[in-house]
Amino acid sequence: MPLSLAQLRRNYTLHGLQDDAAPEDPLAMFRQWLQQARDTECAPVEANSMVLATVDSDGRPHCRVLLLKGLSDEGFTFFGNYQSDKGQQLAANPHAAMTFFWPGLERQVRIEGQVSRLDPQLSDAYFDSRPVASRLGAWASPQSRPLASRAALESMLAHTIKRFVGHSVSRPEHWGGYCLHPDRLEFWQGRADRLHDRLDYRLRDGAWQRTRLAP
Repeated sequence: MPLSLAQLRRNYTLHGLQDDAAPEDPLAMFRQWLQQARDTECAPVEANSMVLATVDSDGRPHCRVLLLKGLSDEGFTFFGNYQSDKGQQLAANPHAAMTFFWPGLERQVRIEGQVSRLDPQLSDAYFDSRPVASRLGAWASPQSRPLASRAALESMLAHTIKRFVGHSVSRPEHWGGYCLHPDRLEFWQGRADRLHDRLDYRLRDGAWQRTRLAP
């Protein structure tokens, strides 16, 4: 039987997004929205969760949910396995997009830009801050590769634990951080009757230019 979702709808009425209230710097605005999301979103939602989109060598897009782990004037930081599908796609095509959705605030942010690997020392510092179990998992898991069974993964983890007995779990070379350097951010605020607010920032000649887009 077909599944109909046509009648599922919600009218957004919490906030508006006025041009004269928006800062010139979109990163400043993102920080404000992220902090408000951290203050208002309810568990188990993580305010720093995002969808990361990449493109493979055949031009096929791929999406997955990750966690944002840092934000600076350079851009948006996240971490992962360089040998994973995601890592190989970024190596072949360093352009990517992120989407943050905060339903409690009826807000969405889309970000586009070019991705580069973080300095190894920054990746080391973050890796060392992770729980030991997570560090061991980064060594044990051949991310994105086929597994014969769950038992096979658990066997690899057990072998890794034995390997590091009496030793610190340092960062493997195949694991580290990325920074997405944004050249476009779009802030979306839900409004009544689907007449949403959309403010689009684009980096041109080193300066951000803001445009309102039709919903």
